[in-house]
Amino acid sequence: MFAAVWNRTFWFFVAVRVASVFLVASWFVPDEYWQSLEVAHRLAFGYGHLTWEWTAGIRSYVYPAAFAGLYKLLALCGLDTVEALTLVPRLLQALVSAYADYRFHAWCNRTKWSAFLVASSWCWFYVGSRTLANTLETSLTMIALSYFPWASECTSFLWPVAFSFFVRPTSVIPWVPLCLYHIKKSTHPTWELLLKRYLLIGVLTGAVCVGVDSYFHGSVVFTCYEFLKYNVLQGVGSFYGEHPWYWYLYAGLPTVLGICVLPFALAAYDTVRHWQVYKERAILLLSVCFTVLVYSLLAHKEFRFLLPVLPMCLYITADYLARWSRKASSKMLWLTALLIVAVNGLMAGYTALVHQRGTLDVMPYLATTAKDYRDEFNNPAKIFFLMPCHSTPFYSHVHQNVTLRFLHCEPNLTDQPNYRDEADQFYANPMSWIRKNLPVHPISALPTHVVAFDVLEPEIKDFLSIYQEKASFFHTDYPAGRVGGSVKVYERFDRNAAAAGGGGGSSSSGGTPTTTSAPPSGEDDYDPEYNA
Repeated sequence: MFAAVWNRTFWFFVAVRVASVFLVASWFVPDEYWQSLEVAHRLAFGYGHLTWEWTAGIRSYVYPAAFAGLYKLLALCGLDTVEALTLVPRLLQALVSAYADYRFHAWCNRTKWSAFLVASSWCWFYVGSRTLANTLETSLTMIALSYFPWASECTSFLWPVAFSFFVRPTSVIPWVPLCLYHIKKSTHPTWELLLKRYLLIGVLTGAVCVGVDSYFHGSVVFTCYEFLKYNVLQGVGSFYGEHPWYWYLYAGLPTVLGICVLPFALAAYDTVRHWQVYKERAILLLSVCFTVLVYSLLAHKEFRFLLPVLPMCLYITADYLARWSRKASSKMLWLTALLIVAVNGLMAGYTALVHQRGTLDVMPYLATTAKDYRDEFNNPAKIFFLMPCHSTPFYSHVHQNVTLRFLHCEPNLTDQPNYRDEADQFYANPMSWIRKNLPVHPISALPTHVVAFDVLEPEIKDFLSIYQEKASFFHTDYPAGRVGGSVKVYERFDRNAAAAGGGGGSSSSGGTPTTTSAPPSGEDDYDPEYNA
């Protein structure tokens, strides 16, 4: 690590990852916030939402505890602004990812292709600074691979592998073929290697991680066991969506690799043909195939699950291109490099700056609203997210202890017959759900602000008759199902302002401002029987 500080390549990677902190302004998956920053905010400031995974004990506090420490430090310095709370954790992860990039480059014998591929990877740029456990898992995988003893007896790679396992147990899957290879080729007796290296490092790392988890969970808990019990044995993950077994082959891996899927396919073919020559590449390819196979057997699939095999794929590709470059013409080299940069640049630029950004852009507006707003009864803001659950960040991006409410979507952990979560109940009949679940009198009991996708507006127009649209934020060019093209914020009419003729308002913080007159006579009191 200290040697890296004086290395110009390391600082190049730092520049790339830090740039991604400010350039990646889009939404990816809820876990980036709800399983890290939201938990850290609760640890540091005493308020924040814990999802069912935390009450069930299947998540490790090790990763969010690091962010909670940063939050505490910012608070002690009086710097705990919303901007700092959202940026500083990403900067920390960006530095970890940059060091992982440097170690990857060193592992690849510092070839130009290795630095080029890891820096230009659209997917790694997109996720490398996100506060996802999968991002940390991938960084630790890169670091561990750089210490893997292809031609020695060193076992230091086991430390990051063990740590990654206790943070996210499925991270061990790519290491099964690699560890079996290591045990087989080692000159040490198998029992000695397993007891004095594998078991010892696993127990020491586990003791620290289990200790941290047990402290924050309030009782002794083995989160890795609970994680596997719920997600693998009980198949809870399928509640959040299922894909066919071959999804990773036609969608998952090609998307993660981007344009590099083409040279990777050539490299894989070359590796299989000459596996005795390229033994290192062959073992890595076996690990990639094994990981894809295991994940393909699970019903619930996501792109981020493949992130740990990304460095293996990039290594195989970089080694192949480095050998190919010795014979290729200068023109072909430039053409290949420009094609990779152009395609990956377009993919990274669109996904980072355009696609699915509304649910993040709305949060600074809500943070300002939560800080400054008072209704006609001098009550603080009460914000209701009428969206698919976990569509936006939560208290970590508001940093005000006001009432925030969202539609819950816990899985059926108690085996209830005909179970439907709250979000599904709402979307089955939005107005019926509102009539049953939102108070009518007094008017101050209703949310002061409603946040929803534009596609929902026609279905709840009666309810919104006592609200005015205050801001609209572009979200995506490809709305689908419950997710619309823009995110809208509605504010409850202030009766006093309406009586004085001031029913309008304007937005701030980047939203599209709108102005609305006072509600029509007779519609300022929402009636649950209205149009019933």
